[in-house]
Amino acid sequence: MLLDAFPDARIAAPASRSALERVHDQNYLDLLESLTEPMWFDYPNTIASETSWEAALLGAGAAIEAAETGGFALVRPPGHHAPPQTAMGFCLINNVAVAARHMQAVHGVERIAIVDFDVHHGNGTQDVFDGDASVLYASLHQRGIYPGTGDHGEGDATTINVPMSAGTGDDEWIDALDRLVVPSIESFQPELVLVSAGFDAHVDEDIYLVDTRVTDDGFRELARRCASLAPRVAAVLEGGYNLATLPRLVAAALEGFTS
Repeated sequence: MLLDAFPDARIAAPASRSALERVHDQNYLDLLESLTEPMWFDYPNTIASETSWEAALLGAGAAIEAAETGGFALVRPPGHHAPPQTAMGFCLINNVAVAARHMQAVHGVERIAIVDFDVHHGNGTQDVFDGDASVLYASLHQRGIYPGTGDHGEGDATTINVPMSAGTGDDEWIDALDRLVVPSIESFQPELVLVSAGFDAHVDEDIYLVDTRVTDDGFRELARRCASLAPRVAAVLEGGYNLATLPRLVAAALEGFTS
């Protein structure tokens, strides 16, 4: 349904194993690549099977191509919960982290900011870049839900966590971005902004314990503000599970990124 809404979308080339190795442990990748039957990594949230390796390579490849071209990677599974050593929270490979490391290693981009507005904290992305002054990670997410991380002050000097209260919507999320994220990113002066674009904070989502009320207009405005923060911007799909609204929300974000 999502791809049907974007007939000009193209299938990306799969990422190389070496691209994944810039982020993930070799032993974990060996296990994922070798699966011949289903295996639980994070019961009941994350299962992988014999076809998951191909899906993981394609998802990471799409994220890389989006970063290179200024596009929007419509990927499944998502990635921002995956730390270097395992799968977690529906995520097998941390797609946005793989894209960031590729841009640094292959294209010489020195400073990258990642803005994550999925309703859940991107604990895996935070873990990947902990202690790395070349990547600023900023996350807006609902406080107190899965995975239980993302409090104020977590992480290093280039980590910004903004836990949002239940019941918040467009005004609160945009204000938090403007006050607590934008000034730090402007001071950081990234060459590229990568957006972990999750849409599960939408008012019409129905997810356990999630209670946020961002609208289509809110996501459009969040995307517009992210696009203003660097000369280049790209996005990678994270959460968003209402199939009736997701195509519309991706379209709204694309409008914001390009306006």
